[in-house]
Amino acid sequence: MKSQFRNIALIGKYQAHGSRSALEGIAYFLESQGCNVAIEQDTANNTGLTQYPTLDTAGIGAQCDLALVVGGDGTMLGIGRLLAQFGIPLVGINQGRLGFITDIAYEDYQDVLTPMLRGEFAEDRRWMMQARVVRDGLRVFSAIAMNDVVVYRGATGGMVELRVEVDGRFVANQRADGLIIASPTGSTAYALSAGGPMLHPSIGGLVLVPIAPHTLSNRPIVLPDTGEIAIEIVSGRDASVNFDMQSLTSLLHGDRISVRRSEYQMRFLHPIGWNYFDTLRKKLHWNEGAV
Repeated sequence: MKSQFRNIALIGKYQAHGSRSALEGIAYFLESQGCNVAIEQDTANNTGLTQYPTLDTAGIGAQCDLALVVGGDGTMLGIGRLLAQFGIPLVGINQGRLGFITDIAYEDYQDVLTPMLRGEFAEDRRWMMQARVVRDGLRVFSAIAMNDVVVYRGATGGMVELRVEVDGRFVANQRADGLIIASPTGSTAYALSAGGPMLHPSIGGLVLVPIAPHTLSNRPIVLPDTGEIAIEIVSGRDASVNFDMQSLTSLLHGDRISVRRSEYQMRFLHPIGWNYFDTLRKKLHWNEGAV
């Protein structure tokens, strides 16, 4: 059977050892399945894969019906945020470490992709977050995040004090090393390390997790994703905010960071039989040593 996807973009973690040969092998395989292959522009520039057409993200959005990401979750997050506005589905081949959202093992990609290209797959849609920083009534920075928005103290300063509001209602002033706002997808990332709960991807929620709070009764809380969370910098030196650990901006006293659900979703495609709990067991090593 012919591939359901005619035009496929390849995006790679080009800094990784062996990335070029892996991408070449995958491109050859896709062509053998009747697909037209294009290489994402930065991937092509950094690997020297010039025998294929190259496209920027706008070109991928206009010309491709699938994006195949080869790398780790960071690679997927970086390109996924850019492609979400075009509604392009994403498939992840894991060359990283954990791989919560790049879930196809590299050594298995041919066996797994063959039926997926024929249309045998499960679709998994994930909401993203839209964040902005407002200073003196003016927006000075904005970004989309898939995993988390993290406000944190400076490297040399003490704790920061943060005023937290939900839908305009005062929640609390918190003194801590920082505060994480995570999506269900991001609940297994930094938020989990800071003691937050894991949220199933189908839950329409956000989790608010303090980082090393001064008052131990400041605990993580799960909030609906239909409203807006606002954080104001009350005190603390050199505070910053980052988005998926990939973009950041410095903060001043009085700055407000507002976070709400984005209008865009990431579309992940998984092999038939994929299960979220299988991923948790594998990546978090649950049941190891069980009889």
